[in-house]
Amino acid sequence: MSKPAEEFDVVIIGAGPAGALAATLLAKKQVRVLVLEKMQFPRFVIGESLLPQSMEYLEKAGVLETIKAAAFQHKNGANFSDDTRFSSIDFAEKFSDGWATTFQVPRDQFDTLLAEEAAKAGADVRFLSDVTDVAFEEDGAGLRINGPDGDYQVSCRFVVDASGYGRVLPRLLDLDRPSDFPVRHALFTHVDDKLENTEFDRNKILITVHPKHADIWFWLIPFAKGRSSVGGVVPPEHFNRLNGTPSEKLWALIAETDELHALLAGATESRPAAEICGYSSNVSQLCGPQFALLGNAGEFLDPVFSSGITIAFKSADLLIEPLMRQLSGEDVNWQADFAAPLKIGVDCFRAFVEAWYDGDLQKIIFNPPAHDNTVKKMIVSILAGYAWDEKNPFVTQGKRYLDLVAAQCD
Repeated sequence: MSKPAEEFDVVIIGAGPAGALAATLLAKKQVRVLVLEKMQFPRFVIGESLLPQSMEYLEKAGVLETIKAAAFQHKNGANFSDDTRFSSIDFAEKFSDGWATTFQVPRDQFDTLLAEEAAKAGADVRFLSDVTDVAFEEDGAGLRINGPDGDYQVSCRFVVDASGYGRVLPRLLDLDRPSDFPVRHALFTHVDDKLENTEFDRNKILITVHPKHADIWFWLIPFAKGRSSVGGVVPPEHFNRLNGTPSEKLWALIAETDELHALLAGATESRPAAEICGYSSNVSQLCGPQFALLGNAGEFLDPVFSSGITIAFKSADLLIEPLMRQLSGEDVNWQADFAAPLKIGVDCFRAFVEAWYDGDLQKIIFNPPAHDNTVKKMIVSILAGYAWDEKNPFVTQGKRYLDLVAAQCD
């Protein structure tokens, strides 16, 4: 006889930020949670710069003190440069209430801490566990898992996909849809940065726009202890002119800038550079009667404003209330109670990403309207992650207001 399937209330696919936060919140409500993670933690992943809005969700889950104790690099804003212009944003100068500071985090350490907190809260967290099949029925779902000891099955009442770029349910349920964003390439590495004797502000991420090609941009994310994440985002027409390894391509591009090239003159790679392309993604639906997609498993926009973890945390937070109602026997309208509220902030970030690449937001950042400090505060709020604050007109009508402000910056 085959072994009976283990039973849980909720199975979460993926132990990254969205999955771990959701697992912690649910386990603290005495929900039987299984977290299935394909990789072994700690593991490398990019997306290392948090936004202040994220702190609210860490605090709500009761894990903020653990994150503070890890002594990650403090972050209070962002600097922008294109070699001839410079602009600085302080998150304290924002329109929305809430946190104004956060952290820059090596994700191997950050994600491991969050997964450990989920386990401490009572979630069953299993690494090296790959979901190979899922079948939904009227009262729940059955999953087949390939784990360290072979294949086995579990059953549950609800499935949460927080698998990030793995996108398990979109792949298994044919939910994947093309993104509206053009294909772009990202090159990235970690370095020992040698910035201690420079004027570089480690409390801010530095976004550098290529001096000749405004659709090429670079990030410099400082960590603690003299390390940084360095990367660039490049459209295909410029990526295709580069030759060599990912490292050679990245440093050749950096050499086309003045300020960033000078800043990183003494830097040495602490891990090999890598590249990805076509990372933006979309799905036909974010939820169904027995499943929901969190964070990047649903939709990933672009790394330019570090919105990924904020969207992941927000989706995990929005999941909890309707899921608890459903587990208690109530009917839930998942589209109205989960997908629609999440879409408000995702659409706001989308408007800002599109405005970045069409040039309007770069125009605003480097040449802001001097006469209207309230508008600047509203824009800073979005860049700090407060993309769900509907008192801010840039949340509800982002494109319209960005167009209006950009027209004043000519």
